[in-house]
Amino acid sequence: MDTYAPSDVEFVAGRGATLWDAQGRAYLDAIAGVGVSLLGHAHPALVAAIADQAGRLLHVSNLCHSPWAQQLAERLTALSGLRRAFFCNSGAEANEAALKLARLHAQRRGVAQPLVLVMDGGFHGRTLATLSASASPAVRAGFGPHVEGFLRLPFGDLAAVAAAQAAHGDRIVALLVEPVQGEGGVHLAPPGYLRGLRTLCSQHGWLLMLDEVQTGLGRTGRWFAGQHEDVQPDVMTLAKGLAGGVPIGACLADGAAAELFTPGSHGSTFGGNPLACRAACTVLDVMAREDLVARAAQRGQALLAGLQAALAGDPRVRAVRGLGLMIGIELDRPARELALRALQRHRLLINVTHGTVIRLLPPLVLTVAEAQAIVSAVVDLVKGMDAG
Repeated sequence: MDTYAPSDVEFVAGRGATLWDAQGRAYLDAIAGVGVSLLGHAHPALVAAIADQAGRLLHVSNLCHSPWAQQLAERLTALSGLRRAFFCNSGAEANEAALKLARLHAQRRGVAQPLVLVMDGGFHGRTLATLSASASPAVRAGFGPHVEGFLRLPFGDLAAVAAAQAAHGDRIVALLVEPVQGEGGVHLAPPGYLRGLRTLCSQHGWLLMLDEVQTGLGRTGRWFAGQHEDVQPDVMTLAKGLAGGVPIGACLADGAAAELFTPGSHGSTFGGNPLACRAACTVLDVMAREDLVARAAQRGQALLAGLQAALAGDPRVRAVRGLGLMIGIELDRPARELALRALQRHRLLINVTHGTVIRLLPPLVLTVAEAQAIVSAVVDLVKGMDAG
């Protein structure tokens, strides 16, 4: 179906942050499948684990105990401090699970018409509930009537959250927020914002639900972006890079939220299958062994500093911002054509989100030389915009 507008480039192989097209030409990947390929392409450990597991067992259903799902749950709960894990296939499904937890939380509290607070600029998926929670008119257009029960507030504004509480009182049961808005233009939560949300949620008995689908698993230089402010959510969602390219999503929960699902109340046919869970465990192994979380912080800081220095004072650039290897260059004009120009002129994969923001999400295995090449190419693209 006509849901994408892909370029004509056809990739047939990859290694690390390099991709090769059908003609054998090499490209530098600075988007990593939109944040998915944390280990880059064809990492030997991940390839070996997937091949070995494919020769043993792909799928057995959740009617049976799965050792790989158990191991992955134990490792994610240990890393996050959250107590329970539910596995599914994508970030949208993980956020659906979080929203269902919010509804069950409301039911336990006796709230008949619950509200979940969501933020301007937020993006949580393309299912009916998650697109209803998202802010983009383009994502929502044509799919009404939307799911009710969401109240949208300005991102980064704690006073707006307090005002919502004063206006709606006990109807509010949860708050869903991205620590860094990815699709919304790589906007970082202001200092103290997440901690303030944690305080308000604790005061009023709301579930603090962090959507870490794009920020999670080392992308921002910590295992989870909420850890930059030492914020412990009640619910956290993961997907994208968790299994390095094998589809998987996870919804983690703690406290009362961890006990809301009961057998039969929620499920996923493919969720937690041995292949996806073993791939995810292997990703965690490699990240720990190669210290990729620290590497993301270091490479990201160097990449951000290089871009900020090279683009300082450029009238076309409104902001260069980022956290770890999640960087956005906001321009003063629509810039979607830059993604194609990057492919054609620099053999560089980037994407443009929110119409005007160049988004960089390179693999965490990015080398110093590759980071420098990204800076050089992006600066050339921006400075060449007026020339066409």
